[in-house]
Amino acid sequence: MCGSLLVIISIIYFQQLHTPTNYLILSLAVADLLVGVLVLPFSVTLAVCSCCYLDLLCKVRGTLDMFLCMCSNLNLCCISVDRYYAVCQPLRYRSKINVRTIVNMILVSWTVSALFGIGSTILGMNQGQSNRCRFFQHTIRPTAFMVAIFAYYLPAIVMFSIYLKIFMVAQRQARSIQNTTCQNKKSGATISKMERKATKTLAIVMGIFLICWTPFFLCISFHIFNNNAIPPPVIEMLKGLGWSNSMLNPFVYGLFYTWFRTAFRMIISGKIFQGDFTNYKLY
Repeated sequence: MCGSLLVIISIIYFQQLHTPTNYLILSLAVADLLVGVLVLPFSVTLAVCSCCYLDLLCKVRGTLDMFLCMCSNLNLCCISVDRYYAVCQPLRYRSKINVRTIVNMILVSWTVSALFGIGSTILGMNQGQSNRCRFFQHTIRPTAFMVAIFAYYLPAIVMFSIYLKIFMVAQRQARSIQNTTCQNKKSGATISKMERKATKTLAIVMGIFLICWTPFFLCISFHIFNNNAIPPPVIEMLKGLGWSNSMLNPFVYGLFYTWFRTAFRMIISGKIFQGDFTNYKLY
């Protein structure tokens, strides 16, 4: 919650951060903040209380969980599309990725996620879903499979394909630069450093997403097609790992950039309360 708040305040306060890419990061931070504010407190309440008397709370928690986690993943997917145009088609980037395009992407992410969250809960109620409150409520096979596809598998495939393409293009550009400059040790070291940085960046971005969510959705996929063979405590533990992605996103997409680090220091130190720093040059 604190990390997401820092990202949100930074982007809203500093004029220099009012860019299309950062609007996507802002949308991601809002979704992750709401996961911490709404989903986790409900889950803790249901974990320590009898669910027999909290049926409505259970359904609300399940709806918000699906809605916000899916929204977070779709925002990550939109950020990968933005990075694709920035790296692979830089000359067309400003014409393709503008504020209007970004707003449409954000609206689609939130709307689709809300429809899936509400719709899956209604389908579960109409199909006689168990009243027992669990971290993963959708035990009806068609509903659970559809949710898994759109909430994880499709975004994961899109993100993996795009980041793989970005990595290949970045390597090709680095080699092209190397071939058109003087072949000396300094140039070679610079290009090698660029390639290592690109590899490291993409590996961290994609790796954290996969590490956090893959175990849960693989477990759920096995669970719904093998007569609920996975014990609920295992599913709950893996869902907690998935939630941790919302905790790590602010560090991945915020601390990666020097301007966010500068903004964070100014906010935490209280410097922004000592004057008007909205037009402060962060980089």
